[in-house]
Amino acid sequence: MITKEVREWIQKVERRQYSYDDAMYEFSRFSKYLTREELKFIKTKLEESYKN
Repeated sequence: MITKEVREWIQKVERRQYSYDDAMYEFSRFSKYLTREELKFIKTKLEESYKN
């Protein structure tokens, strides 16, 4: 289940409040608690937000 903290992180990523490196650092802190489906969802969000 995606927690409040993860949702807030996703919102910050979408608003580009994190550099890519900072976003990945934060992601590494909570990724071990996510399911495979949640990881796929977040991967899609990251790709959309940092696509250049």
